[in-house]
Amino acid sequence: MRPVLHFTSPSGWINDPLGLTFHGGTYHLFYQHVPGVTDWAPQCRWGHATSRDLLTWETRPTALEPGDGDGGCWSGSIATGRDGEATLFYTSVDDAAVEIGRVRTARPGPGSGSTWEEWVKGPVVAELPDGEESVAFRDPAVVHDGTRWRMIIGSGRPDGTAVVYSWTSDDLSTWRYDGVFAARHASETDGVWTGSAWECPQVVRVGERWALIVSVWEPVRPHYEAYTLGEIVDGRFVAGTPWRRLTYGPSYYAGAVFRDEDGEPGIVHWLRQVADPDAGWAGAHSLPHRLELVGDRLELRFPTGLAGRRGPGRPLAALPEPVGGAVDIEWSRGGILALDEGVRNVFRLERTGGTLTATADLGQWSVPCSGPVRVVVDGPVVEIAGAFGALAFPAPRGACATLTSRDADGTAYPLG
Repeated sequence: MRPVLHFTSPSGWINDPLGLTFHGGTYHLFYQHVPGVTDWAPQCRWGHATSRDLLTWETRPTALEPGDGDGGCWSGSIATGRDGEATLFYTSVDDAAVEIGRVRTARPGPGSGSTWEEWVKGPVVAELPDGEESVAFRDPAVVHDGTRWRMIIGSGRPDGTAVVYSWTSDDLSTWRYDGVFAARHASETDGVWTGSAWECPQVVRVGERWALIVSVWEPVRPHYEAYTLGEIVDGRFVAGTPWRRLTYGPSYYAGAVFRDEDGEPGIVHWLRQVADPDAGWAGAHSLPHRLELVGDRLELRFPTGLAGRRGPGRPLAALPEPVGGAVDIEWSRGGILALDEGVRNVFRLERTGGTLTATADLGQWSVPCSGPVRVVVDGPVVEIAGAFGALAFPAPRGACATLTSRDADGTAYPLG
């Protein structure tokens, strides 16, 4: 089954979400895309989709393609200046040396108006600094830090130090190298291990704090997303909390932050291992999560628009219930939830002793869990959000399965 509420491309491979922006009354989502195949290839391009509600997406023409000096157009971001003009920042790679990219820009074409369906490539504005050695250099994210525009780029040194480099600009056109924004060696494990290189770094203001969010990578294996809270002082990120995990499970990676139509911060992730090769597609995106600061921690919330898609709820104590499509579950405490197909568990969720354990065909994962959680099941995607962060995993199933519970309190709502 293909997800209904989670974005997938009609065909081909997708991975990182890119440049999600509310513009002209519409959300514009871009994504790394390789058409015609269900496996990754370096000749990525920027696909494009639009939505009014972050839940229903319409595919648009491809925004950027290889060529004109690009072997592949990889991950990046979009920034909109005070004049309302957008600049797209992307990683340009050569087929023969894909790990070390360079940052190139593009701007909307003269005929695109507010549709953002035509982009004209511009110059290279950032490359690996002179004298630096790197195992990876890519994924520019641009944000206004309150004083000037700041571009951060993920990297890692051969000695095992994960690095974020920084550039600054007053006009989104002319950029100056500003040194190392943040760094941490793979041997440091206080709080959580954060790998030997960082992909898709994001810096975002949430409440009264800045959050630095990274995708933890070691050549050539992606792991999970981690974060720390702190402040930007003299062009450097000064952490004020331990590093913590933001995501769990085999799916979440390459989170990209955005601001919704009300200006509130959010993040959307690539969901790995969600695919149907027989149907010709591979890769999905998470629901666009809201980012909230609770004490000295980040928490993730599902989009508020889900409430408007709910049908009549049913208490978990009154299950079993057939689930043909998507379902949204508010799980307050205790017990076991499972989705069954005859004698087979599609997945099983069990909460005991302050731990939630998820079991599916692909494996088993445990997270700390002492409060209420939300569970969304949408085709082959399971997402769980709570105070711990978020857990996602693929759970392929047939057209109709049965949701069951034991000793669990909460309510299940079908999603239309």
